[in-house]
Amino acid sequence: MKNKTLAITILSIAAFAVGCNKEQTTSQQLENVKTETKEAAQDMKDYTFAQKAEFVKQMQIQLDNLNKDLDQLAAKIESSSDAVKAEAKPKLQALRDQAAQLNKQLDDARNATESTWDSVKAGFQKAYGATKDGFNQARQWVSDKIAP
Repeated sequence: MKNKTLAITILSIAAFAVGCNKEQTTSQQLENVKTETKEAAQDMKDYTFAQKAEFVKQMQIQLDNLNKDLDQLAAKIESSSDAVKAEAKPKLQALRDQAAQLNKQLDDARNATESTWDSVKAGFQKAYGATKDGFNQARQWVSDKIAP
């Protein structure tokens, strides 16, 4: 389950990054996100307890990228109108809260034992999925509200 969450987070980041690319059509962007999501989900499923350190390392990289993308989204919103800023503030805070939850799940993965590994991975996947959904919604909202 944590692998799914991780995959979803990776996909969310990918979706956000793709959403910022104005050279692609929306259908091309969605197709890219679907492909990246499938790959990320498969990657998460492949980690065993013996590969915990590698899982944590890769997920930390994804979390760092997520936080970087959040900062870029915040900067884009900050350069918009006051009305958009006011509407975006709670949405951005919700994304930051989801990223914090994902960070907590990653800490749980670091501290997992062999007997708790599967449930910890599942929890990470769940948090990753929530974060991915939030990023997809935020990316769409920003593209609808802020002209390129």
